Amino acid sequence: MSKQLEFGFDPVALKAKYLAERDKRLRADGNAQYLGIDKDGMFGRFLEDPYTPPIVRDPRADDVRIAVLGGGFAGLQTAAKIREAGFSSQDVLMIEKGGDFGGTWYWNRYPGAACDTESYIYLPLLEETQFMPEFKYTKAPEILAHCSRIGRKYDLYSNVLFQTEVNELRWDDARERWTIITNKGDRISAQWVVMASGPLHRPKLLGVPGIDSFKGHSFHTSRWDYEYTGGTSLGNLERLSDKVVAIIGTGATSVQCVPHVGENAKHLYVFQRTPSSIDVRNNRPTDPEWFWSQKPGWQKRRMDNFNILVQGGYQEEDLVGDGWTSIFRMMFDVVKAGRKQGLKTSTLLQMADFKKMEEIRARVDSIVKDPETAEALKPYYNQFCKRPCYHDEYLQTFNRENVTLVDTKGKGVTEITEHGIVANGKEYKVDCIIFATGFETGATFTRRNYCNIFGRGGLSLDEYWKDGMRSLHGIWMRNFPNFAIIQNSQAGASVNFPHIIQEQVVLIADVLLKNLRANVKTMEVSEAAVDKWVQECLRVAVLRSSFLEECTPGYYNLEGKIDKRVTQNLAYGAGPIAYAELLHKWQEQNAMATDMEFSYLQQKLEGAGVSARL
Repeated sequence: MSKQLEFGFDPVALKAKYLAERDKRLRADGNAQYLGIDKDGMFGRFLEDPYTPPIVRDPRADDVRIAVLGGGFAGLQTAAKIREAGFSSQDVLMIEKGGDFGGTWYWNRYPGAACDTESYIYLPLLEETQFMPEFKYTKAPEILAHCSRIGRKYDLYSNVLFQTEVNELRWDDARERWTIITNKGDRISAQWVVMASGPLHRPKLLGVPGIDSFKGHSFHTSRWDYEYTGGTSLGNLERLSDKVVAIIGTGATSVQCVPHVGENAKHLYVFQRTPSSIDVRNNRPTDPEWFWSQKPGWQKRRMDNFNILVQGGYQEEDLVGDGWTSIFRMMFDVVKAGRKQGLKTSTLLQMADFKKMEEIRARVDSIVKDPETAEALKPYYNQFCKRPCYHDEYLQTFNRENVTLVDTKGKGVTEITEHGIVANGKEYKVDCIIFATGFETGATFTRRNYCNIFGRGGLSLDEYWKDGMRSLHGIWMRNFPNFAIIQNSQAGASVNFPHIIQEQVVLIADVLLKNLRANVKTMEVSEAAVDKWVQECLRVAVLRSSFLEECTPGYYNLEGKIDKRVTQNLAYGAGPIAYAELLHKWQEQNAMATDMEFSYLQQKLEGAGVSARL
């Protein structure tokens, strides 16, 4: 087979190698190997806001039409769409646990932080705000500033509660409204609630012996301690010059911050369980002439073009032209050539994946000078078992004399002592531990959001989802009226996540506006519609779940623990294009009329008949 396609590698041997590397990392405890962080626990300080002084205010008892929970991309776009439709800022209350808008980008201020998909398709509302990103892959400070720009343009600062966490959402059966209880003592009543809190924001740690015994300094990358390191998210961590530092983790965050720590620390140890796939980034400044010459609607067209290409579709022109689209262009070419030889598409896609990953591994050899270190940095798994990374300084950092890769050969760190970290039976003494260990993904939805959610009759969302998620389109839930979630379980998942956010936001805003204009008091999805969507999700999840079962453990496959419940919670298996088309069709056919159940207000809401401009 490989001889026919002249790839120059043995696919049987590679397959065996992939499975062997996976098996090294499989653990009986799965996600239980991690330690969740609770505010009142020993690592509660890792959840504190180091960027904004504490906001002191009196409790609020507002009564609002729409409460948007979350001030990141999803919340900002939801509120912006509602404001565009003519509703006042007082109609929409936003609640955000950070000290400003930004969501993930409020917290992600570690050195080197930047988007890994193109700025022109990643940053929302560029046309609406008339903003040109400085770089093709813009850096964290500019992303955070853009979130603030959106907030100012749509007057969202006039009705927002920052540094406020929702502890409880409870549907009041008698009043038919949501009661929102926060950590600031607020008790807010809302007719509609949109939960836009994002999937990755509750940091996690390693559940290893001694983690509470370390006497040096430590912090999580989502709460970078610049008081200790010096510098900014652009680098220059001058206070590390006399420090021996450990970074645990080699995922996307670590890939971006390791070069800066390695450049400034006296010595850096990077503890690796599984290497990331590192391809060329090739970042460059935005060409103003090109940017300002784009025709109206250009951003949506560019997003669609990218999404089609990275799902294996065909486009005459690759508008983005980056590492993401090159993967799929290559796969398309391999499949096209292989079909002439009568080979199956599934076989050809695997061969193309092998080919790409061989290129990734060859790039390691071409950059890293020490052969043993280079071999340890080579990823042996299919390309999309983990999120691919793109960087032009990460691999080069391991050529520094003051940087050591500690390859744990898939076993991870085994102990933390008073003075350091134990891996492979050896203690490494360090002054500081930086946890680049990611976020809780296997926890329940309510745990990830620090929020208990109760629907009709006091039914908790955790109880409703005990056997797996139940929803329509990943957005609406039975027994939880006037409530929508923006996320990717049972919904579309794209490598450019803001694209799916936009698709969901447009639909949710349209539904809200139609209901408000129609004098609707409550809207609730029917059980039949939920059943139908769950079965559809399970039907198309087969290929995705079998792929993930063979992957090396990670947050994509909940550390290798794939069961029916996990399968039911996966993103919609037909892909983001099919998902977006499905939402458009549902909207155009007014399927809301048949999939939803309604009750109506006796008196029309003043101002609810505004004209929507969606």
